[in-house]
Amino acid sequence: MAESEPALLNNVAEDIGISLSDMQISQLIAYVDLMQKWNRTFNLTAVRHRPELFSRHISESLAVMPYIRGRKWADIGTGAGLPGIPLAIAKPDTEFVLLDSNGKKTRFLLEVKRALGLSNIKVETTRVENWQPTHRPDAVITRAFADLATTIERIEHILHDQGVLFAMKTESAVEESRSLLPGFELVAQQNVVVPGRDWPFQLLSIQRIKR
Repeated sequence: MAESEPALLNNVAEDIGISLSDMQISQLIAYVDLMQKWNRTFNLTAVRHRPELFSRHISESLAVMPYIRGRKWADIGTGAGLPGIPLAIAKPDTEFVLLDSNGKKTRFLLEVKRALGLSNIKVETTRVENWQPTHRPDAVITRAFADLATTIERIEHILHDQGVLFAMKTESAVEESRSLLPGFELVAQQNVVVPGRDWPFQLLSIQRIKR
């Protein structure tokens, strides 16, 4: 018998070392429901198989939770809300900005916010180069956005002196860290294990060089 989705999410949370309430588990499942529904028209993600939406999107997004700090987070190039929506569900006391230039995808995110009652997220439809936040985020997170040099060039203006860029990358992409822009340094590099998957991904933490 296949494992139920609530049991799957509970096991994923336990493996990661976090806890999820029944409400948070229901919200994550409802988010997958909405992704499947909107995907038929808006092509939010190439992943269509429901179990894969949990393993490739939900579990991978939650897996970075133990490594990221700060009270204000920005998910740049969020697309269908990954990793921002799962993280916002799991961290209701943290503020999230989900930013994407694709209006269809941000309309989906606004519907997710409404349907799931996520008061801790704000959706921005713009390119990050044009975004001028009133308060710069503590943590900027990207997943499948661009190479590191391009990413830093685009987000540099929103990263304050203690802010950290967290880049979710494939295992081999650490090579990119050798071409960081002047003034930035790689301060941490983690192999992040995703529950139920045989291979990890890299989480690279980049900060301004302290003078």
